Amino acid sequence: MAVPGDDAYQESVYKSLKPLLFSLAYRMLGSVMDAEDVVQESFMALERTGSDHIANVRAYLCKTVTNRCLNLLQSSAKKRELYQGPWLPEPLIGEPGRTPEADDPLQSYVHKESLATAYMLLLQQLSYVERAVFLLREVLQYDYDEIADIVGKSSVNCRQIYHRAKRSLGSRASEARGEVPPADSAAAAPARLVEQFVHALANADVDRLMHLLSADTALTMDGGGKVTALPRTVVGSKRIAVFMATMPDVLPPDAAFHLAEVNGLPGVVVQSQGQTIGVASFDYAGGRIAAIYIVVNPDKLRHVALMQGGHS
Repeated sequence: MAVPGDDAYQESVYKSLKPLLFSLAYRMLGSVMDAEDVVQESFMALERTGSDHIANVRAYLCKTVTNRCLNLLQSSAKKRELYQGPWLPEPLIGEPGRTPEADDPLQSYVHKESLATAYMLLLQQLSYVERAVFLLREVLQYDYDEIADIVGKSSVNCRQIYHRAKRSLGSRASEARGEVPPADSAAAAPARLVEQFVHALANADVDRLMHLLSADTALTMDGGGKVTALPRTVVGSKRIAVFMATMPDVLPPDAAFHLAEVNGLPGVVVQSQGQTIGVASFDYAGGRIAAIYIVVNPDKLRHVALMQGGHS
């Protein structure tokens, strides 16, 4: 039996708590790579401190991760203000049809709650402390005394912060979790919509693209000033369809579209010459695509592994 302080215990703690801690850090930061770094650094801090005298290792690590996230957000606030064009979170990629619980405990945990891009963007509207309190309460189900100890505020204050954050998000939070259509509505299922979208895109079929989009669909691209991208969000099915129909001429000749799970919902990964050059995630409503989010900033795509096959 593993006991605090030995290697088997440390390994057990790492395997059981890493998914939870990554989920918290990713929602706080909107960055896969930064979240992984924060979690790794927090485990290293635990190893240096020693776990044998820590009463609640889970609470200790959640506090360490939260504080490291808050420090990182504060130190990078100016960088975010100077970010060129719209900002989107780094995409979190899974494989369509895969059962994450079977082979990846990280994926098993993070998919229990929505990670939809629209929901992640709503979280970004909260202040750093509001985001921490909201996630600790809403996602990790911590009580207010535990949250108070983690963020260094009174439990009464944390309760007020949580309710204020919840009101701020309002009904938009539930709307941004992604639509799950009835099982018999195969034609309107998100995965089918994305597949049809890719085919229409590859054929530059403006009419078909318009049919798949809601009238007020919004398209947001994140190039970060590193590559060419739309400088602001574009709204309207016709404008977006006409723009998207030009993409085959702009993309490299060998560009391949891979259907993938992006932030917990069906999406697309675009790759060329051994590199990921774009990732698209979507929102769905009424059997159509309600929003398109495309990350083309190469700095945000370095963690996306190459995929086999695909639609070209």
